[in-house]
Amino acid sequence: MPTHPPQTPVARRLKHIKHIVIVLSGKGGVGKSSVSAQLALSLHASSPTARVGVLDVDLTGPSIPRMLGLDGHGVHQSSDGWVPVYADGRSARLACMSVGFLLKRREDSVVWRGPKKNAMIRQFLGDVRWGELDYLVIDTPPGTSDEHLSLLEHMAPVHDRLSSIIVTTPQAVALADALKCLSFTRAVNLPVLGIIENMSGYVCPCCGEISNVFSTGGGAAMAETERVPFLGSLPVDTDLVTLLDAAEPDAGIEEPAEREGDAFAVLERYQKTSSAKLFKDVVGTVIQTMSRVG
Repeated sequence: MPTHPPQTPVARRLKHIKHIVIVLSGKGGVGKSSVSAQLALSLHASSPTARVGVLDVDLTGPSIPRMLGLDGHGVHQSSDGWVPVYADGRSARLACMSVGFLLKRREDSVVWRGPKKNAMIRQFLGDVRWGELDYLVIDTPPGTSDEHLSLLEHMAPVHDRLSSIIVTTPQAVALADALKCLSFTRAVNLPVLGIIENMSGYVCPCCGEISNVFSTGGGAAMAETERVPFLGSLPVDTDLVTLLDAAEPDAGIEEPAEREGDAFAVLERYQKTSSAKLFKDVVGTVIQTMSRVG
């Protein structure tokens, strides 16, 4: 009888996750983490039954907990592994894991060499009780370094469920680094769902008009040249910036006892932003593409 190689702990843990999306950027400061947060929130809102996970492997600059209103939460250990932090409380449809939950203080630095980073990523993938998920969004550090190679190495058994999104801004310097990121995906055979051009213009908080403060169209031009799907342009939205950067819950929001403060404020208030309306089209294209690939 044919024998099958034993599953790795990571493969066993991820076997019930349908789609895994790695969010990449060639350089820092292009809003990659905010795109990851928006992707998770929009996927969560795309269906009343959608189950979404967010894994933050930007180990030296974890920002996903704050963006999702989960600062100050801790990770609990169960007999079946680490329990992720849920941004939607009892519904348990939006799970999050980050090294930020393991720090004693938010301002503590993470000073780790490559082997320690590799071990942490392996633990996130193999020890977290993700359960059944429709989507796992992975926010990575800028560039292509140890964390990215560790991710792909550990997730080799589920490579057929992997895809990526590249985030850039319209400026030439950012586009040049995004090209390096695209080169990386081709070198490691990682499918690219598309390119998002972030900070493409500025949304006036008074009238909603979009002004091109920097430039625009660079991401679309790059996508056309490289024959990669262009997912859309996202302007700077002051409402979104305020929401994702808020440290305290909005005093004007009344929350039922079962809610968990900031996290629910983010889930509800995000849907009212201009960015949420724009990102709805982006996530619709992403879901369609993943369905065809998967």
